[in-house]
Amino acid sequence: MYIWNGPKSSEDRLGKGYSSLEELVMNSPDPSIQLTILEEDVPENIQTKLDILLETVRKAEAEEVTRFSRLTSIRLYYILLILMIVIWGFSFILVDIAVEYVPPLSLALYRFIVASMSFLIIDIYTKLNKKKAVNEEINVVKFTKNDWILIVIASFAGISLFFFAQYNAINLIGPSLPALFVCLLAPVIITLLALIFFNEKLTNIKIIGFIIASIGGFFLVTGGNIENLTPQSPNFIGYMLALSTPLLWAVYATVTKKITKEKSNIKLLKYTAYLGTIELFIFVIINGELYIFILNFLNVMILLCALYLGVGCYVVGYYIWQYSQERLKSSKVASFLYIEPFLTLFLSFLFQRNEVILIWNILGGIIVLIAVLIINYK
Repeated sequence: MYIWNGPKSSEDRLGKGYSSLEELVMNSPDPSIQLTILEEDVPENIQTKLDILLETVRKAEAEEVTRFSRLTSIRLYYILLILMIVIWGFSFILVDIAVEYVPPLSLALYRFIVASMSFLIIDIYTKLNKKKAVNEEINVVKFTKNDWILIVIASFAGISLFFFAQYNAINLIGPSLPALFVCLLAPVIITLLALIFFNEKLTNIKIIGFIIASIGGFFLVTGGNIENLTPQSPNFIGYMLALSTPLLWAVYATVTKKITKEKSNIKLLKYTAYLGTIELFIFVIINGELYIFILNFLNVMILLCALYLGVGCYVVGYYIWQYSQERLKSSKVASFLYIEPFLTLFLSFLFQRNEVILIWNILGGIIVLIAVLIINYK
């Protein structure tokens, strides 16, 4: 048995330690144990064993740090996704209030003018910090021709057509049904598209989930009455517009995930916002709303709504969505959407908004929620 002075030890401590060990060795039944005080370096064979032992300890510590770091990162993604859902959940109520002042298309244009201005401010700030901008530009992979085609598709699916449909649906049938449709049906469609485009596995559990989702989807969409989907129904247009939003959102989510694997999130959001703003401006002109848009441009209520919707919902909310899409499975991120409609429903009753919603819609939403949980079960 070798003993020696450590860097924080002393000759006195070494002597006391040796005496204590010597007493133990003398009382030991094994006579082969010997004590040796090292005056020089540790013998090579002992040093090798110590190095192996220390390396094992270092690896274990490194693995523990990695596990802790990964767990912390995952928790951070989940916290950000919950924040996103709260921001988006309240936006349905805000839109329902705002469309009392301006038409839905004009409100969507206000929203994306604010979002586009936010990105312009970010660009100006970045250019003023030239050194930082240069360093970032080195690591950013440029968009290809195919990426630009996908960005154009994303701008239509996730901005101009999506918000044209959603805001008009909210105006016609209230905030809760559009929220239920997009948030509970979109995860199912996104998972289906992920099976096709990202080779995510289709298990027996997922098949059961899809069957349950289909049953719940029927009650969610029809309210237990198939006549709600006939042209004779007074809410037919509102239902059709609301039904188009989960499909549009699923297309947007799938397309942006294909782009953002190696590309800049913020740039994708920026270019999508710019294109979406141009598209919405054209739609506003075609729809004859330009005069109303200009007349209400400095309306304080609309400006506040536009700031919340443009900065909070789009710049912050969409960034969280795409940031999480890169690091978590599509189906996991999409499943967070099922929290949103129930939050919107609660807020709608809290703010006493007019609703076209039945108990069968809510029951169908709960069934779809169970199906989404099953689809994403591991």
